[in-house]
Amino acid sequence: MTGGSRREFLRQLMAAAAMAMPLRGASAVPGAPALHGLTPKGRVITGGFADPDMAVGHALRDATLPRAGRAPRRRTRVAIVGGGVSGLSAGWHLDALGERDWLLLELSAEPGGNSRAGENAITRYPWGAHYLPLPAPDAVHVRQLLREVGVLHADGSFDERTLCHTPQERLWQHGQWHEGLEPLDAAPAWERAEWERFDAQVAAWRETGAFRVPMAGAPFDTPTALNATRALDGITGEAWLSANGYRSPTLRWWLEYGTRDDYGASLSQVSAWAAAHYFAGRPADEDGPLTWPEGNAFLVQHLARKAGDRVITSAPTVAIEASGSRWLVHTPRAVVECDVVIWAAPLFVLPRVLSGATPPVTTEYAPWVVANVTLDRRPRERGAVLAWDNVIYGSRSLGYVSATHQSLAQPRDETVWTWYHAVVDRPALEARRWLELRPWTEWRDEILADLHRAHPDIAECVSRVDVWRWGHAMARPVPGLLRRTQALSEWRPAPRVVLAHADLSGLSIFEEAQWQGVRAATDAARLLGGA
Repeated sequence: MTGGSRREFLRQLMAAAAMAMPLRGASAVPGAPALHGLTPKGRVITGGFADPDMAVGHALRDATLPRAGRAPRRRTRVAIVGGGVSGLSAGWHLDALGERDWLLLELSAEPGGNSRAGENAITRYPWGAHYLPLPAPDAVHVRQLLREVGVLHADGSFDERTLCHTPQERLWQHGQWHEGLEPLDAAPAWERAEWERFDAQVAAWRETGAFRVPMAGAPFDTPTALNATRALDGITGEAWLSANGYRSPTLRWWLEYGTRDDYGASLSQVSAWAAAHYFAGRPADEDGPLTWPEGNAFLVQHLARKAGDRVITSAPTVAIEASGSRWLVHTPRAVVECDVVIWAAPLFVLPRVLSGATPPVTTEYAPWVVANVTLDRRPRERGAVLAWDNVIYGSRSLGYVSATHQSLAQPRDETVWTWYHAVVDRPALEARRWLELRPWTEWRDEILADLHRAHPDIAECVSRVDVWRWGHAMARPVPGLLRRTQALSEWRPAPRVVLAHADLSGLSIFEEAQWQGVRAATDAARLLGGA
């Protein structure tokens, strides 16, 4: 890149750079006013927005990002666009197939997608995905990766240091913490009966095999599976509950907690099939999950290290153009000439950079907010002791996880809590605009007010609140999910352009993202005449 084009590139990304947060810290808002009524007099809670990608994404949307100017082309056999779980998994599997001539182009300053992490003087902490359920034996690629990183032993057991330590979960209800997350404290007999009826329904769904993780290979064509899917995927979770006479407020809260947690969707938004999948896709007696202080960044950082200098960061793809039988992938940093493109970025971006590549279906994306709250000391507790996952019944948030929970060191008063909030109370487009305009101080105040319900002295403990806004965090599985995934499985955007993203599954979970990357790598190798 020439000096002039480099300066232009930096000018175009200036807004993003101003918001960017290095892995070990976040941009502060100096002198931010204290939260009135909560913080002690004179105490100031610092922090700021930590998300570096929003301005770059908007520039890509508005077609204002520059190309690479007169920079020399880089030649490779496969160009992977997108460095989340799918893109990194595609490179990982290309290596396994003996195809090592590939480059990965990532918009952000570091790969990982919504599995990225941060770090401060206390601990590492997640900025998104923070756990992995124990994979079933047929999730062969997940298990292969876990063996590679030393988490899964040859005898089939998992490293005890990565299995979530006890206590795993607790719930704030009726003025104190209770072990576990099911809100059944003082529930009447009729509500407990509905819970039992729903448990029996989940067991029946599980037996169909139609909720396999990953979805590939699930027996959707058997009569039992067809009955389960057709009756569920055309309606919302809310409609299914009402049609089947479920009235329990605690059960409905619990089910929506699940759909917000995995999908960023309320019961009135989510496909009833996806709502069922949250419960029926896992064994009833799973001993997991696997978790790390930095969450799933533990896994993506391993994949990034293996990829080495084949990952080019701060390189958003602005155009993909045909050049004879090859493709030119344009970024502000380089032009990559390749034989095959693996598109591992969200599908809604592809039509903006590849002419004529219009997906056959529309995908709705869920906006999220993740905040990392730094505490100088832990607040006073009432009831069950601090767990890994801590949820407040009735809250708009999903609660918080403790980043230091897995630590084997001597317990410290200092810690970091990662607070999660799926924005489900407004249409997705409106929610994204709201995220962009809402000031950090309002998020700080809402987070502390939310935690104050269970921790009255929380503002005396918090020193910093850093907030990450995910405008397009994940595909939201609204009704018609299985019809959309079928249409996408048959879509070919252009010759020698292969799709790889969790959007193709409609479920933004690690196993689906990895599978899509592995499948795309296999297809790319086949196109190249390899394995």
